[in-house]
This record gives sequence, structure tokens and C-alpha cells, in this order.
Amino acid sequence: MASFFPNFSPSLAILLLLLTPSIAEDGFEMGEEIKTHLHFFFHDIVTGPRPTAMRVAESKITNISPTGFGAVVMMDDPLTEGPESDSKLVGHAQGMYAMASLDESGHLLMAMNLAFVDGEFNGSTITVMGRNSVFDDVREIPVVGGSGKFRFAKGYALARTHTLEMLTGNAVVEYDVYVLHH
Repeated sequence: MASFFPNFSPSLAILLLLLTPSIAEDGFEMGEEIKTHLHFFFHDIVTGPRPTAMRVAESKITNISPTGFGAVVMMDDPLTEGPESDSKLVGHAQGMYAMASLDESGHLLMAMNLAFVDGEFNGSTITVMGRNSVFDDVREIPVVGGSGKFRFAKGYALARTHTLEMLTGNAVVEYDVYVLHH
């Protein structure tokens, strides 16, 4: 009887079985995929007595660039249930954004962790990274990961400017985040 794998030895099969990780040995199990929709407001405060976002770096041309190209801002912005600053705190947007376009104003590269401090997702994070064109009505930014209850997260965030104070730059942004996770 001819073998389909003439060079395949039984000892190789045993070796492959031994090298294949098992779920029981390493505790790694994906579980069922869960769909979650989160809704909150992001408060980016760049002025006043207690700013939550501030410029930490710039390029040689940032201050003469019409787009602010090269400016990097670190943030620890509150996430709240409603648009009011005294609304219930649900988390923080911690990370950075940078002015990423030489030619067009308002195109940011955002890299942030949405760190939740309340309710079912307390202690869990969602990581968001991508382009945020702040003058568009609705912006879609990819969800690229997460931790805790959002382990293996993927999805997207939709951002809509709720208020923008042109004189100060302070903004409140409404977020709808759609996440698949395990």
C-alpha cells in the first residue's frame, strides 16, 4: 500500500504532537466572541488651570507650518457618560495625538488607550490608533487591541465633535466604539 507522505516518519509525527501547544497546558483559550458597543464623551482640555492635554514636542517647522505639522500632544482626557464636564467619569483617554499633515489642517495621528474606571469594564482598556480628521462630521478610527475584558479587541470608533471652542481649542467629542473581543 503506497503512502501519501513517503518521507513522513512516525517519530516526526510524535515530535509535532509534542511541540503543538495544548489549551489545557498554557491556559490559552479564546472563548466566544463578544460584541460590545460603548458610548461616552471625551473631554480634551488644552487651556485653563488643569489642562488634560498638552504639547510635549514639535518639529523645526511646527510654529511656521499652517497645519501645525509635527506638534505632539500627550493627553489624559476624561471620558464621561454625558457631554457635561461634571458628568459621571467612566474612564480616561491616555495617549497622544500628533499633527500629521503638511498640507491639510486637522489631520491627526491618534494613539490612545481608553482606560475604563467604572462598571463592568473597570480596569480594562481598548487601544485605538489611526487617523482622526477632526473637521469631518464623523471620523472612523481603528480599534487595534485591548486588555482585561477587551483582550483580543478589534473594531472601530466613531468620533463626532460635540463642542469645539475655537478660541481655546478645548473640545468635547462624542464616541461610539464598536468592539469584538473574547
